Amino acid sequence: MLHIVDDEDVIRDALAWLAQSRGLAVRGYAGGQAFLDSVGEPDPEGDCVLLDVRMPDMNGIAVFDQIISRGWLARMPVIFLTGHGDVPMAVDSLKRGAFDFFEKPFNDNDLMDRVDQALAAARNAASAARVQARLATLSAREREVLDLILAGKMNKVVADELGISMRTVEVHRAHIFDKMQVKTAVELAGLLK
Repeated sequence: MLHIVDDEDVIRDALAWLAQSRGLAVRGYAGGQAFLDSVGEPDPEGDCVLLDVRMPDMNGIAVFDQIISRGWLARMPVIFLTGHGDVPMAVDSLKRGAFDFFEKPFNDNDLMDRVDQALAAARNAASAARVQARLATLSAREREVLDLILAGKMNKVVADELGISMRTVEVHRAHIFDKMQVKTAVELAGLLK
């Protein structure tokens, strides 16, 4: 989902049309507070925010600060838009994690290409978070077995190294595959690369 936060209706509508022409789902907001009030959590499939810097109710930097404080930035990258180029503000925003900074007027295709890249980054971050959540469900023993599986060790070697039976290794291995939602050791290695 692309969130467009800009107090100018014309800009919001033009950006929405542009994004929709690329097949993106879009929501527009006339101000920063309206955006913050209506967004619960970032979409698991990834979000991106086009954020105007200068707005009357709440400026874009304040909205950006809220996105950071809520822990949304990785799954909701921010691309700033401004009609008033301010190099120090742009540099500071980028250092703090903004995805990009565009000065109006901007090249439509360049902006939408960056939106696509931001959405891809958000999807990757969401995917990594899901993998980390699955890893957190593993017991300490399952983590030990996982590490040895990833090292390419056979069940018998894992059993010998951990001082457990081969049947116990097989049970742990089945639990690991189930919890990590994979069917093979190769798939597991690919997920955790």
